[in-house]
Amino acid sequence: MTQDNNDKTKGSRRNFLKGLSIAAAAGSASLVTGCLPDVSEASSETLKLKWQEFFKKNYRLMTAAEKEETVARLERLAKLQNDREVRIDTTPPREKVLFGYAFNVTRCEGFMECVTACIKENNLDRKANTQYIRVFEMEPGQLDPSTGDGKYYHEVPVENKFYMATQCFHCENAPCTKACPTKATWREPDGIVVVDYDWCIGCRYCQAACPYYGRRFNWGKPDIPEDEINPRQHYLGNRVRPKGKMEKCTFCIQRSREGRLPACVEACPTGARVFGNLLDPDSEIRFVLKNKKVFRMREELGTDPKFWYFID
Repeated sequence: MTQDNNDKTKGSRRNFLKGLSIAAAAGSASLVTGCLPDVSEASSETLKLKWQEFFKKNYRLMTAAEKEETVARLERLAKLQNDREVRIDTTPPREKVLFGYAFNVTRCEGFMECVTACIKENNLDRKANTQYIRVFEMEPGQLDPSTGDGKYYHEVPVENKFYMATQCFHCENAPCTKACPTKATWREPDGIVVVDYDWCIGCRYCQAACPYYGRRFNWGKPDIPEDEINPRQHYLGNRVRPKGKMEKCTFCIQRSREGRLPACVEACPTGARVFGNLLDPDSEIRFVLKNKKVFRMREELGTDPKFWYFID
């Protein structure tokens, strides 16, 4: 059986849950079993691993041993399905760390090196041109990116224009997490809002609830050149997502929890991006918040985003 056929047989968690719902409504166990794959395929190691993966707990409920088993299973599946060697870690939040981000409006010149770095680091779909970061070219006096040009294709910077970027703002009072019917998205103790892709059913309620355009839905199987796959991955971060899931910026969780800067910050040629620990009084982000003119987008909503804009 080909991979495509396997995928069709197995179906997504969403289809499976839909099947269960239909079966329950009909009171027929046969409909439930109709969602199960062919028993004759049970000898396939890939299929067994997929089933185990399918029925695992939500990441938040897993024990440390269960997380290790899950990671080992995902790494083995990557090998079996795509002959791909990946390392998926589950590095947890560190104590006394709360991540924050600041964007210098006066320094950004719209080069979009941040966007390119984010795409490569986070294994984003090339075919659909998925981007977690959007950079807007703005007119003087504007402060809402929705009024800017987010699709400019010309030499930058342009005189008498300025640039603002958006991405997930990792709100403390995040409306997206409240909207999720399966609790597949939540805020971690270090402030990073994450998604368990295996529990996401792709309903897009979170996308509708986000006031900052921070979420993306992948409509198709991610298309990434094999030689461009980033093998250093995090379970809640840049592992290659299945089709039909919600995605978003995670402050490059696979990097930030190891003490490294997000790829966008590292790639910015003008130093417009600042990232760090809000609980560290000596951090650059704390210096910015204390000494610069800062503002947050749509402060009146009460979402308490951990993303600030500032000017020199």
